[in-house]
Formats: sequence, structure tokens, C-alpha cells
Amino acid sequence: MSTRDLRLLVALCLGSALAVTAVTWGPAATVSQATPSASTTTPFTTPNTDNCPQKTKPPNPIDESEVPEPGQPTPTPLAVPTPPVGGSRLGECGVVIPRGAPPVPQDISATAWQVTDLDTGEVLAAKDPHGRYRPASTIKVLLATVALRSLDLNKTVIGTQEDANADGTRVGIGPGGSYTNRQLMQALIMASGNDAAHAIAAQLGGDAGAVQKMNELAKSLNALDTRTASPSGLDGPGMSTSAYDLTVLFREAMTIPLFAEFIHTEQIDFPGYPKDPKNPDDKDHPGFPVANDNHLLYDYDGALGGKTGYTDDARQTFVAAAQRDGHRLVVTLLKADVLPLRPWEQAARLLDYGFAMPKGATVGKLPETKSGSTKATAGLASPPPKDTDHETQPDEPDNHTGTRTLLLVGGVILALALLLGARRINRHR
Repeated sequence: MSTRDLRLLVALCLGSALAVTAVTWGPAATVSQATPSASTTTPFTTPNTDNCPQKTKPPNPIDESEVPEPGQPTPTPLAVPTPPVGGSRLGECGVVIPRGAPPVPQDISATAWQVTDLDTGEVLAAKDPHGRYRPASTIKVLLATVALRSLDLNKTVIGTQEDANADGTRVGIGPGGSYTNRQLMQALIMASGNDAAHAIAAQLGGDAGAVQKMNELAKSLNALDTRTASPSGLDGPGMSTSAYDLTVLFREAMTIPLFAEFIHTEQIDFPGYPKDPKNPDDKDHPGFPVANDNHLLYDYDGALGGKTGYTDDARQTFVAAAQRDGHRLVVTLLKADVLPLRPWEQAARLLDYGFAMPKGATVGKLPETKSGSTKATAGLASPPPKDTDHETQPDEPDNHTGTRTLLLVGGVILALALLLGARRINRHR
């Protein structure tokens, strides 16, 4: 083989290898059935709740986040309703499934969970449905419901240093930045921004005023396991909810079309904020994209959206809905871990289980709403259909579209460059 032929062969091999890598290194295909993640060496056992360990209050905290402020009393546990809200079977603390139903999915680490028909309110299956746990950021569903019914979404709000200093997850509000309430709501729901929660709560009477409105709404909905202590879901004295209540709160939020739209939105552009005039070295902070942090939205066929949550005491919490053949279900998870499956994957398994249930299978029912702003027969909102031609995907670790394109172009350029080089060398020989 001549030197020229050898160079040609090498060039073609290198270019082809890069192109093949670009084509094959793509995001995983969207699936309806979640698959287990890589095996771990950590033993896993589904938490046993048969003896009702959380009947009156959440597990003991592991930090001091729930210590009352000096001079403030320690909240007493909420009363346990008798009979149980939703039906007698929902007073059970272990796994609650219809008679004759198949076993529930394996590898569910959530201590409490519930699968419910979003439209009829029928509870299809549950585990410790009225057990009391911490909601973490899933309580933002309740804040969103209050705010969407109270605030002018076109109003412009100026970010403050107090917003920027909010504890926990922040979307990136800066002092002096201009934000509409619509953008703040998107940041709250899509990115779980505690800074957005602070800016929203400030318009509802501050943290204390917002918490009062949230608790009043929960009580009016007969969500009697729920008491919030912070607008954002950060743990505080007396904080609690249940898998049943979280379903009730989510279903109420889903009567608001904008809530259904926001949980279904994958990415938005969020404003920046001006430089600090007191800091001569500071510069203007440009806007940036904000992606929805709910993986189920991207990786489960028919996902409508939902809300994630996490604190050290609450662990992983999750609420989301999905649709299949016109049938809509909502799933809630409380006190879950990322082992053996991530929370959204656990939710996917429970949704598949619920969708496979025969019609009429039920263990209880959500209460009729007492909200003054909706009727018991209020229609549930649906998110707008995705515009697949113009949809912008979030910048997530498993989305390699940009890298794949770069490799493909790079492979072609490299092949051409090597071929041209080989021709020039051959001409000079």
C-alpha cells in the first residue's frame, strides 16, 4: 500500500470514528417503564410502616431546623381525624391496595406514597397515606395556589438582597433585578427557587402572612395532616403533610390553568440583574436559561409535570401527574431516597402500576373541596401541548445534543483536513 493510500485510509477511519461516536452518543430514548439504575453495594429495604410510626408527627429531625425561635412555643401535633379522611382503608399504615390487586412495584424507597386518579379523586393504591412527614419543596404547590389566585402576574417586582440571601436552592434573583410575578412563579415551580418563594411571600404579607394563608387553604381543603412553617418548604417547627394531603394540594393546584402550564414547561429565559453600584469591580449580570428540575417530565411518556423537594430531614419528596389514553393519575412520594431508584423512577413505576389497575379499583377517595374559589366539580386544567418543532430542551447532564453535533462536524472537518494534507504532501514528493 502506498503512503498516499495509507494516509487516506487513516483519515477516513478517524473521521468515521468521530462521526459514529456523534451518532451513537445521544440521549437515552424516552420510555414509559422506568428501569433500575446501576446496582449499588448499599443494602436496601423498603421502610416498614405497619405499626403507624408517623401517625401523629414526622420522624425526629436530624438537625436543629425545627427548634422554635426564642420565646416561641413548640407546636403540638395536629389532631388525627376520626374516621380517616378519604375512607376507612386510608387509616391503614402499611401498603393499601384493592383486594385482588397485584403486588406493588419493588425498589420503592419512599416511606409513604399514593397513586390517585387525578380526575375522579379515587385513590388506587397507597402506603401509609395519612402518615405525617415533611414536605420540603413540594409545599410550594400550596404557595403557588395561593399566589396564582392573589397576585397580578404582570406586575414587575424588584429583587432585593433578602431575596438573594434566601437559604437553600435559589434560581438566581439579584438585587435591583426586574422580574414579573409570572417569571417568579415559573422560577418557583420549575426550579424550586427559594429566592422566588421569598419574593412571592413578601407580597402576601411576608413569610408569616404567606404561611397563614397557606395553612388556611390546606384546612379548607380538608388536608388536615398539613401544617406549613415556611413558604419555601424549608423545615420549621410543626411542619408536616401526608401522601394523601399532598395529593389533595396538587389536585387543587391543577384546577389553575397557569399552574398546569408552568409544571409542564421545560425551559424559560430568566432575567439578569444590574451590577452592584457599591462594588466597582462588579459587572452587570446577564439573563440565563432556567430548566425544569423534574426528570419525569422528560423521561416518562405522557408526563404532565410535578414538583420535587429535598431537605436533610424530609429527604426526597415528589409529586407529579401523567396521562395515558385520556386517563390521568397523580403520584406522591414522601421520605424517599435515591436508592435503589431515583424518586422520579420510583414515581414512574407507581404510575405504571396505577395505569394497569382495572376500572373501579379503589381504596378511598379525595375529599370534596371546600375552597371558596372553586367548586367540588371544578374542572382540572391540562397543560398546553408541546410545540415539538420549537421546543427547547433543558441543559441536563444526559442531553448530549450539542456535543453530538460538535463531534459530527468535527469528524467531517478532520477527515477533510487530513485528505487535503495527504494530497499536498503527495504533490510535493
